[in-house]
Amino acid sequence: MLTVGTEWLIDATGCDSAALCDLERVRAVFDRVVSDLNLHVVGAAQWHQFPPPGGITGLAILSESHLACHTYPELGVATINLYCCRARPAWEWDARLREMLGATEVIIRVVERAHPASTTIDINRAVELNEAARSLSRRGGNL
Repeated sequence: MLTVGTEWLIDATGCDSAALCDLERVRAVFDRVVSDLNLHVVGAAQWHQFPPPGGITGLAILSESHLACHTYPELGVATINLYCCRARPAWEWDARLREMLGATEVIIRVVERAHPASTTIDINRAVELNEAARSLSRRGGNL
């Protein structure tokens, strides 16, 4: 398998509802992740706060891939997704989300994103085969 990245799927529950609808506190989580893992935001993170109860959705495009979150203050839940196409050390999700959002439980799933190396296609060879097929088709041949 050829690994193309690592994805962290984080579910923080039992969070402080006030923290989950406080845009500055949620931004601070993004800032801490970006800083601690030496990530690089492309442009500016985008944020949307919904009407009461005031959940927040955030997305940062990273040169390493992306960081996203969704908060549900009415449920005390924050979900975070970090995808990196470059190796990064483990981050202390549990400790940081307990500290910053008041989480009582943090579930962390790590997914290695990959595909079988045997399915890797040489793009030049694919173009060459496509052109040969078109040429054969124009001459009335079948593949």
